[in-house]
Amino acid sequence: MSKRAKKNEQEAGDGDQDNGTAPAAKKGKKVKEPEAPILYSDPPDKMNSKDGRAANMKITSWNVDGLRAWVKKKGLDWVRDEAPDVLCLQETKCAEKSLPDEITSMPEFPHKYWAGSDEKEGYSGVAMLCKTEPLNVTYGIGKEEHDKEGRVITAEFPTFFLVTAYVPNSGRGLVRLDYRKTWDVEFKAYLSDLDKRKPLVLCGDLNVAHEEIDLKNSKGNKKNAGFTAEEREGFNQLLAAGFTDSFRELYPEQANAYTFWTYMMNSRSKNVGWRLDYFVLSSALLPGLCDSKIRNQAMGSDHCPITLHMVV
Repeated sequence: MSKRAKKNEQEAGDGDQDNGTAPAAKKGKKVKEPEAPILYSDPPDKMNSKDGRAANMKITSWNVDGLRAWVKKKGLDWVRDEAPDVLCLQETKCAEKSLPDEITSMPEFPHKYWAGSDEKEGYSGVAMLCKTEPLNVTYGIGKEEHDKEGRVITAEFPTFFLVTAYVPNSGRGLVRLDYRKTWDVEFKAYLSDLDKRKPLVLCGDLNVAHEEIDLKNSKGNKKNAGFTAEEREGFNQLLAAGFTDSFRELYPEQANAYTFWTYMMNSRSKNVGWRLDYFVLSSALLPGLCDSKIRNQAMGSDHCPITLHMVV
């Protein structure tokens, strides 16, 4: 999620939170104890599909909120322990010429691909690091208006496409909502065209909490970036085009499972968050879905990583 929205999207935060400015209780009145946060515990990984096949592809996605800072926070140590076949990163905020040696020299991922903003250094940006070389790699969605911001990388593998995306935030005061609506339509068209050729996996920060279950404070955020009716409808339209939110496919009723927490108000320790990061799959890939994980114990960003296990 972009910095400009980070102030905005949880200013409407938890209406019950005590930010330290509440008046002291009157003498003699019983002070209400704050409620203990409801945390999400990532269950053990499921390594087989419903039809019994063993997972043979592991993909991890992480909005790192600045690649250079994330590297300094030892994000790569966690990646090495997780050991995905493909690592997708969003909001890298780093031009290719400024990439840290620690990541450019990683022997675990000999095939590395980077996209950044043409006009603003330190803005947006995505990356894809692969153990196996893709058949082909492309950048953007074929629309200059969107592609100049460095938001999409697509890799073609033998049986599927992998698309990583950092979807535009609608911004403080929803100043980019109209742009976001245009993006949603044109990005869906791009994905639908790919899906006609091969099924696909879309991963990344999609900058929308789809349903009320996908954020802590749904009532207070209906006019804030990431939970407007327009953004949620854009995601509805993507699903209607034949794609599936893999986490909800496996865990339809799981509440309190978030991937983003603002740095303000101790939101992460209180689990006052949003689920903004997704693995979205073509319907043809669903039989090979094994698990869709939220690694909420991994630190280093205001987002946590997510991991997909699948059979390809």
